[in-house]
Amino acid sequence: MQGEDTSKMTSKKSAAAGFDRTASAQVDAFWPQIGPVFFLTAIFLLNFLSRVIFSPLLPTIEKELVISHGQAGFFFFLVSAGYLSGLLGSGFLSARSTHRVTILTAGTGVGMALLALSVSSSLWAMRAGLYGLGLAAGLYMPSAIATITALVDHRHWGKAIAVHELAPNLAFFIGPFVAELFLSRASWRAALFALGALSIVITISYYRYGRGGRFTGESPASRAFGALVRSPAFWIMLILFGLGVSSTVGVYAMLPLYLVSERHVEASWANTLTAFSRSYGPIFGVLGGWVSDRLGPKRTMVVSLFVTGVLTLLLGLAPDNWIGAAVIVQPALAVWFFPAGFAALAVIAPPQARNLAVGFTIPFGYLIGGGAIPTFIGMMGDEKMFSVGFMITGSLIIGAGILAVLLRLPSAAKVPD
Repeated sequence: MQGEDTSKMTSKKSAAAGFDRTASAQVDAFWPQIGPVFFLTAIFLLNFLSRVIFSPLLPTIEKELVISHGQAGFFFFLVSAGYLSGLLGSGFLSARSTHRVTILTAGTGVGMALLALSVSSSLWAMRAGLYGLGLAAGLYMPSAIATITALVDHRHWGKAIAVHELAPNLAFFIGPFVAELFLSRASWRAALFALGALSIVITISYYRYGRGGRFTGESPASRAFGALVRSPAFWIMLILFGLGVSSTVGVYAMLPLYLVSERHVEASWANTLTAFSRSYGPIFGVLGGWVSDRLGPKRTMVVSLFVTGVLTLLLGLAPDNWIGAAVIVQPALAVWFFPAGFAALAVIAPPQARNLAVGFTIPFGYLIGGGAIPTFIGMMGDEKMFSVGFMITGSLIIGAGILAVLLRLPSAAKVPD
């Protein structure tokens, strides 16, 4: 009898152990955790597309408003300045509400700004609308990263962020096609109106049906922010994001105008070529997340920045008959930077301050890479030196790759859940 009881107890323990292993496997598995991230990815796609769509639309807008290349490039500086304000203010908003409410405010704000831009009739109205667009868009990212890192185990952060980063990579690819569709059948104003309406619908749907983000953020006035700014790694990340954004958004913003104005490429083909240069971005972006989890964020950023800097140099150096190939290969590894960069920020900052790490790093990145660099390249274009502008940008990105070698990140084992 005693042997039978012992056998039953052993059987129960074995079953319990099996259940624990199954539960552990479910927690460790990546795909069961990733579902809620796809909803955020859809919001991010419209958030990003609403800003990069101005690149393929720019030659048409430039002619209609009768402005110079430098003034056209300044449009991206206004968006980036607004984005800076939104990112800096996002911590105050999420600390007084929740990350979920902040995401709702960002998505609907982007939609309303696009609707206003679609009916703007003056240059100053356009400038105000572009600043407002950046302001609303900037509220999104800190709360999104905080929500994702709360939903997903830290061992899968690189992959989860890579899935989220499908959004900008898809936006880069489909942006020129969306622009061409509306320019051929309607107008650039219709494109902005459609994107604005869709952004509002998708964001409200997430607020109603999506998961995550039901917790407050950390205010920039907190002690957590003081600890963050005392970290040397945080300041290095500021610079790296500035040049990382330059390698993608900064180059992309002025590429169609460069191809049309200096390389004498037909406008429709310039947009198509720019789109195809981003066609493999979604695949390479997800691959970059896996690379980041395997090699580590630091090594991934070094490789991404150095290789992309060299390829950006080719945009200025390549002869006309090779410019198409240079455009196609330039962003090959640029998309690897962001999964690794966001994972590095999540490692540097404690959980309650991750929204602050993103909220104070991305502003600098977009102000430099999405604002100053396009304006600089546009000004070089006014001086008939578009190619030199791209060559200088490439050199700066190479320098960032060298700087990334100096980055010191905490061990993954020390990252709190």
